[in-house]
Amino acid sequence: MKALSSLLLAVLLFTAVPSAAQDGGWVSLFDGTSLDGWQVGENASTFSVEDGVLVVHGPRAHLFYAGPVENHDFDNFEFQADVMTTEGSNSGIYFHTEYQESGWPSKGFEVQVNNSHTDWKRTAGLYNISDVREAPAVDDEWFTMRIRVEDKRIRTYVNDSLVVDFTEPTPPEPPQGNADRVISSGTFALQGHDPDSRVYYRDIMVRSLPE
Repeated sequence: MKALSSLLLAVLLFTAVPSAAQDGGWVSLFDGTSLDGWQVGENASTFSVEDGVLVVHGPRAHLFYAGPVENHDFDNFEFQADVMTTEGSNSGIYFHTEYQESGWPSKGFEVQVNNSHTDWKRTAGLYNISDVREAPAVDDEWFTMRIRVEDKRIRTYVNDSLVVDFTEPTPPEPPQGNADRVISSGTFALQGHDPDSRVYYRDIMVRSLPE
């Protein structure tokens, strides 16, 4: 009986541990029911939540994480989300960016989400930095996108397969017209690219890495 009580106590203690600790430090950024903790400027209707999924469909818009995790200011981190594209759709995941009311975000990097859009730059590429020509995923199927940033090194993965491994040179060499596309710190943003694109996100998570 004593052994059974000890076992039950151990189970209770384990289940009382916060989920982030159980999951190796991963913390959710999206509650699956609302856009709480996120901020959008122009064309806010581009973003909605349906059945636990963040739906991106409408005119150009960007949804910025503005919640309490790390005070929405990340430097070294891993970001992960499940993503599903539809035929001809385009989206993107920005990091090291900051809230911008309108236009394309000028600060930070964009990780492309595009398996079949007319833009040849495909999913998991660092837009205008280290572009990808062959899509590592397909439309109408969920895939997991993971972004890992450690100091000057950026890696992207699709379904745990490495796609891009980029180290920023010293001094940085941002592309023409993107002077602020350099490693610094900042938040994340999801992109609504155009009215003909429909992209889905779920299980949006992050974990901080040592500096």
